[in-house]
Amino acid sequence: MSPRPGFVLDVDSSTPPTLFWHGERFSLEKLPEGSRVIYAPEPMEPLSDPQAAIRHALTHPEGDQEPLPALLFTGMRLTIAFDDISLPLPPMERPDIRQLVIEQVLDMAADAGVDDVELIVALALHRRMTESELRHAVGDRIYDAFAPNGLLTQHDAEDPDNLIHLGKTDHDEDVEINKRAAESDLLVYVNINLVAMDGGHKSVATGLASYKSLRHHHNPATMRKSKSFMDQHKSELHTANWRMGRLIRDAGVKVFQIETTLNTDTFPDAFKFLQKREWEWKAKDRIAFLGASKALDRVPARYARQIFHSVKAPHRMTSVQAGEVEAVHAITTANVWEQQGVVVEGQTDILTMGLPYISPYNVNSILNPILVACLGLGYFFNLYRGKPLVREGGVLIMTHPTRWEFNPVHHPSYIDFFEQVLSETTDANVMSEQYEHGFATDPWYIHLYRTGHAYHGVHPFYMWYWCAHALEHLGAVIIVGGDAKAVHRLGFRAASTMADALEMARDVVGPSPTLTHLHSPPILMADVQ
Repeated sequence: MSPRPGFVLDVDSSTPPTLFWHGERFSLEKLPEGSRVIYAPEPMEPLSDPQAAIRHALTHPEGDQEPLPALLFTGMRLTIAFDDISLPLPPMERPDIRQLVIEQVLDMAADAGVDDVELIVALALHRRMTESELRHAVGDRIYDAFAPNGLLTQHDAEDPDNLIHLGKTDHDEDVEINKRAAESDLLVYVNINLVAMDGGHKSVATGLASYKSLRHHHNPATMRKSKSFMDQHKSELHTANWRMGRLIRDAGVKVFQIETTLNTDTFPDAFKFLQKREWEWKAKDRIAFLGASKALDRVPARYARQIFHSVKAPHRMTSVQAGEVEAVHAITTANVWEQQGVVVEGQTDILTMGLPYISPYNVNSILNPILVACLGLGYFFNLYRGKPLVREGGVLIMTHPTRWEFNPVHHPSYIDFFEQVLSETTDANVMSEQYEHGFATDPWYIHLYRTGHAYHGVHPFYMWYWCAHALEHLGAVIIVGGDAKAVHRLGFRAASTMADALEMARDVVGPSPTLTHLHSPPILMADVQ
């Protein structure tokens, strides 16, 4: 049986309450009659033989590219770079796709007599992964063969000895990337596409870049000009990465791109009710919801967080394609939209969404208030092509506890950003002009990034810049159930209940607003007509 496509439900008097994420918990909300709920397509069937599919992709590449075995030869320098822990979400059950792909690349390299091989985690300015996280991503066999010999490394965007400046684009953008990767005879990049924004030239031009490069597109002007990060034709971020990627190619860096897509089978059986349409819940789904809700309500937030971060997703590979970067990415993007796309007619006055416990930047960590803002306004708001789901001047309502809480190991500069910068301004331009350079060049933040497991000092600025387009578009942002002090520090409005939030929203958009709820999981992309 084929999976069902996405669906837009018109709420009437018989519609049951709708499930909302609320961080590490859930709530059921009765939406007003006449509201819409957007449900994602059901998970696609995975590839029946992923190993065979990977082999076929490596030997039958897309675009103007030779098969991988033809590119491998004795005496060459081969570098394999791959996505870090920010993908996929939640982390997938073993074996991870990266392991499956890298094993086959290494087998082909061994057959060709290649013995100068290094693996690099494409961190950009993200935190370094732990040993257990790396083992999960690449498998024990690869880790034990490469890591003890210094051949499995994590990209260091602050290591001047292992960065190389390749030139400037016609927009005067510096292109500076990992030196080992740039000087290899072949750079193989292994990517997981969770959303349409991932992959393509962004893999190398961002993942293996330095702050000197990243500052050219991770800035307020680029983010405001990007009218959807998920729609490449309207994303200035995409355009900048493509300029840089083409310069990398023209500078002689030979990239063999491998991209994969996943289905949206996001949670194991104990939490399957999360992915079902509420009116289709059976007795076991209602029991599972009540049991999980009561159990989570009885434990402190830190234990609930541990429970969810231990969850591994059963999602599986739906496609794999390899070869020339742009040809590969065109196929990948089409596959992402096939799984996630939902046609939606028209915009809404009020958009509601429940935010979960996880984002790309808090795996095994805390979703602090800045990351709450980025998840809602930078990611969920941008899950569209065409037009935003909510009209200009409309209201976004998010549910999340938004605690004044930070992980001091992973997010040290976030703490200071929240205390020092957001207490003075929420204006991204002011932040960029007056504060960014100090955080980006602070020796202590750089030390923690390079030697510990901390995000780069500039990272909280980038997360705030991700919100810039949404903040410019919206008339108000309301968080339901959040710590009022933390919510106000973000410049948003706090409401204790959904009913209160809707009343506040009517003051902005009028007394009889339209309302649309973005239901998740699974993830979806709204094709707004």
